[in-house]
Amino acid sequence: MTVKLRKPTAATTPIHLVDRSTFEATAAAMPAATRRWLTTLGFKGDPDTRALVPDADGKLASVWAGVRSAAHPYALSALPRAVPVGRYRLGNEGLTVDPEAAALSWQLGAYSFSRYKSPRRAPAELMLTPGPGATRGLMMANALCAARDLINTPAEHLGPAELADAVHKLADAHGASFHQTVGDALLKEGFPAVHAVGRAAARPPRLIELLWGDPDHRRLTLVGKGVCFDSGGLDIKSPEGMRQMKKDMGGAAIAISLASLVMELRLPVRLQLLIPAVENAIAGNAYRPGDVIRTRKGLHIEIGNTDAEGRVILCDALAYGAESRPELMIDLATLTGAARIALGPQLPALFCRRMDLARELVDRSLALNDPLWHLPLWRDYHRGIESEIADIVNTGRGPMAGAISAALFLEDFVPKDMDWLHLDVFGWNDVPRPGRPVGGEAQAVRTLLAYLEQRFR
Repeated sequence: MTVKLRKPTAATTPIHLVDRSTFEATAAAMPAATRRWLTTLGFKGDPDTRALVPDADGKLASVWAGVRSAAHPYALSALPRAVPVGRYRLGNEGLTVDPEAAALSWQLGAYSFSRYKSPRRAPAELMLTPGPGATRGLMMANALCAARDLINTPAEHLGPAELADAVHKLADAHGASFHQTVGDALLKEGFPAVHAVGRAAARPPRLIELLWGDPDHRRLTLVGKGVCFDSGGLDIKSPEGMRQMKKDMGGAAIAISLASLVMELRLPVRLQLLIPAVENAIAGNAYRPGDVIRTRKGLHIEIGNTDAEGRVILCDALAYGAESRPELMIDLATLTGAARIALGPQLPALFCRRMDLARELVDRSLALNDPLWHLPLWRDYHRGIESEIADIVNTGRGPMAGAISAALFLEDFVPKDMDWLHLDVFGWNDVPRPGRPVGGEAQAVRTLLAYLEQRFR
């Protein structure tokens, strides 16, 4: 752990923070030698820049760092692998950084996925005085990094069983109950759509369930898409399209991360976490284009394309989750390329029946620098997913409005009077940024947690 919650000592190196608007005023109060040194280096407080200031003996005396703001979730993320290995503390000059942001941003900046390859160097350590803000920031960072680890792990080492193991360990850690329905038992227990998608894989499909909290509390259900690898099935993907499909369980990883924080913070809810976990593979018993599958809800799905498998497994999980009548149900899924074409990798698409709630969530996400963007559940497009031989088809009539068509498909499995959020996420950083290396990303967790705290507390 690179953030240590203990009172810093004089032996640690101070890090002084400034932004562009405060740098000149702060520089005026500096010792002349420090001011001249920063001028020589061209340091002006720009975000994600830093300047190492030596003492008279040539040893590191302090670090000056530029940030976007003192409360930004990635304020210090550029530092852990840029400053020399050692122990640091927040300095008294310049901006006073928010302790939660300090712990969160430093820990995220120190993250690397090191299961198979050791990092080039160890990150520097930050000593923070213990307190509620620092504790929360560190807790949040650890939950986000755990989701990144799950997404980054190749399918060879993270199949449906291993995803279930991760949920089981989480349940044990928080005194929650754990249950999974595996293989042909899915048919007996009423999850035929999950079974259909996953039956061709050597590793059996399953429906994973965690229950936590007082049964008398208000109910919250989280559903995460757990496609541990997506070949596309018989409608096989191209090599390029298949390359990163280990991340197709990103929705499950994000749901697990959010569930862990709900339990860690002991929100007064009855939490249900549901993950339909499958591998979309090719074999003689694979489900086929043109097949019609009965779902838990009783609706029949015509399969227009086997590569639109995420919505097929989610529909059984949503129908099951709705049976306990939660006050709020949220599903998270790496569902459509159409959402990425519309919004790119950094903006998860939010679908919500209530315009006021959608606007509240978008505003909250932008304030937290954990963005969402609202797309509509445009009912006129529902005719594009209506089948001639079944109740619904898992593909639209054409390439337009693909993310909306997928959301409308899922909506058919959620009671009309239930609060429901659907997030179509990318779950991946395609370019490196401070605190966000290329690889798995737990998008929207901070935004959703803040909303859940406000709603349920």
